[in-house]
Amino acid sequence: MAEPLASPEGARCGFVALIGAPNAGKSTLLNALVGSKVTIVSHKVQTTRALIRGIAVEGAAQMIFVDTPGIFTPKRRLDRAMVTTAWSGAHEADLVGMLIDARKGLDEEAEAILARVDEIKGPKVLILNKIDLMAKDALLALAQAANGKARFAATFMISALKSDGVPDLKKWLGEHLPPGPWLYPPDQMSDAPLRQLAAEITREKLFERLHQELPYHSTVETDIWKELRHGDVRIEQTIFVERESQRKIVLGKGGATIKAIGEAARREIADIVEAKVHLFLFVKVREGWGDDPERYRAMGLEFPKE
Repeated sequence: MAEPLASPEGARCGFVALIGAPNAGKSTLLNALVGSKVTIVSHKVQTTRALIRGIAVEGAAQMIFVDTPGIFTPKRRLDRAMVTTAWSGAHEADLVGMLIDARKGLDEEAEAILARVDEIKGPKVLILNKIDLMAKDALLALAQAANGKARFAATFMISALKSDGVPDLKKWLGEHLPPGPWLYPPDQMSDAPLRQLAAEITREKLFERLHQELPYHSTVETDIWKELRHGDVRIEQTIFVERESQRKIVLGKGGATIKAIGEAARREIADIVEAKVHLFLFVKVREGWGDDPERYRAMGLEFPKE
């Protein structure tokens, strides 16, 4: 962690955890709050694995956002690691925002999270997302029902995708963080290394292209990140799948699928690093990687013993 920096008068600083069921819109909200892409957004559930920090400034307050994995009923070892990570991030944060997909309302997943929210000691806010798709009276009824099941300091109704209501939420969060010096430079937006962010972007493009055919536990690792003398960046990444049949799906006929994935990822990475990017993708089978402790550590997850 960086040493405390020179901070404005009346500085506030702290960690804000965003929790909710898979696809509640946490990653989209995080990107809207930060004003830049710091985590992947996918229609495939459970794509956020580790706690990814986005950093935003609101007045004299520096907010360090933690985008936790979606909370769901775990079935596999990786699932258990993700859910444990999500709750740990919530308990360690200064403020917690619980997102509910307003279209789904208080479904089984939302009810299960609400039942445990009061275990979190710090202030919590309720965030109803995707309000642009709901009638006002239904939203008010949902807010009342959720507040009847857990104690929230405030309720916000937003559309993370359109940024409606996001400025009000950001202002409230900044005002309720504890006083203290900033931990990061004012222009820094994430503490995720560029190698990790590049891998996340490629994984997003992988899911966008193959979300019906590929299990969400496929992973991407950045093997080489080399800055060339004339300013270009050479990146080599490996996509790991669990079976040979999945490798063939990722490659596609004549390599067409992996070429399209690579081109989409290359463009987005180039926009972020503001340089020409040469991206090379490889696909390998790593059987049983979901039971390998080293892979969990690489993703910032604890390896569940059972």
